[in-house]
Amino acid sequence: MTSASDLAALAALLADETRAAICLALLDGRAWTAGELAAYAGVAPSTATGHLHRLVDGGLLVQRRQGRHRYVQLADPSVAQLLEDLSARIEPRPAPPRGLRAATVNAALRRGRTCYDHLAGQLGVAVTDAMTARELLDQSAGFALTPAGLAWLTDLLGWDPAQPRPGRRPLVRGCLDWTERRQHLGGLAGAKLCETFLGNGWVVRIGSGRAVRLTTSGQAALRDTLGISLD
Repeated sequence: MTSASDLAALAALLADETRAAICLALLDGRAWTAGELAAYAGVAPSTATGHLHRLVDGGLLVQRRQGRHRYVQLADPSVAQLLEDLSARIEPRPAPPRGLRAATVNAALRRGRTCYDHLAGQLGVAVTDAMTARELLDQSAGFALTPAGLAWLTDLLGWDPAQPRPGRRPLVRGCLDWTERRQHLGGLAGAKLCETFLGNGWVVRIGSGRAVRLTTSGQAALRDTLGISLD
């Protein structure tokens, strides 16, 4: 049973702005080096290293070595779910004056991004809504794929959702979108769908962040497979 001190210790990990910035950066699902995260958070490499040690020791991040380099990433999808759920509970505040570049980055994140390993933003919500409207996804009592949805994913992805799955990750799960304040599709099916979109070139990453852009072939795929039109 979780104790009050355990919960307070977990909350303390995210109670620092630098550590929070590091965790939000890692929501792109990729592994980053300490140097990259230091530059992103605007702190010295030694400072970033100290924060990373705390996050790894606290179970939010994992560290992997490849050659001479060490990489860190979120420990598992449940950490990404926790971060998105917390972000969605923050009441929007009036945006402070900022430059054109910052406004452009924010707009791109709202249009489409990855939430760890599945699609989020307006793109992710639109795909989820279209699957629900076509009775591929049932949201009447949580999130569940219908028989038609299972067949659709099998045909689209070449992957059988009914096959045994490693670990305890659910097949589908609703994830509250922190920009749209609505649910988008998470879980293993959401991850496989995102993997297919990226692998087929239907979406491409914008720079080195979480934002993604729907390509011309992606627009055609959405029209053909889900009957939706997005720019």
